[in-house]
Amino acid sequence: MALKVIGAGFGRTGTLSLKVALEQLGFGPCYHMMEAMNRPHHMAMWHRLAFRKPVDWDLLFEGFAATVDWPAATYWRELADHYPEAKVLLSVRPLEAWWRSVNDTIYPVMKNTPREDAPPMMKQQNEMARKQLLEGTFGGKFEDKAHTLAVFQHHIDEVRAYIDPTRLLVFDVAESWGPLCRFLGVPDPATAFPRLNDTATFQTMIKTMMPQ
Repeated sequence: MALKVIGAGFGRTGTLSLKVALEQLGFGPCYHMMEAMNRPHHMAMWHRLAFRKPVDWDLLFEGFAATVDWPAATYWRELADHYPEAKVLLSVRPLEAWWRSVNDTIYPVMKNTPREDAPPMMKQQNEMARKQLLEGTFGGKFEDKAHTLAVFQHHIDEVRAYIDPTRLLVFDVAESWGPLCRFLGVPDPATAFPRLNDTATFQTMIKTMMPQ
């Protein structure tokens, strides 16, 4: 199965809601960081990529019809080239809201080295995220808010400049089903658009995952 939808949006732009929405619309299973966290062999491949070692995209995404969220969103350009028939979905969010969300959720997790007795995959995930995101995407300056917001905006501009407009949807989950369904050529569901993984929910999840 080749990817049909490639999520190019940064994490904390409603990507878990998008994962569930895409699966509800028939574009599933949809890959998300949660899939990587549940598959040690996948986390090993993402770790390789973070340190500039090649992987087999078809093997990594075997069985998946779509992908959203980090770590895959870092490689949006490579994936768009590898799957030329796939549509590209760029999830966005107001800059200040995105900054607060990342700063209150995944940044504290990424910047802190796991305890010595943490599970090996947790250590590997942390090393991958620090290399790929904190160093690679944000240049080791995430706490410089102006810099990080500029990186976020530059990413949006870069995707829009690279991807053919007929293949791209720039989408805020606040827009609900309409734009997404028109882009994918499917009818709007009768159910409400999923709203998942807000800051409080994420913080609670992290507390339950961390070794005591």
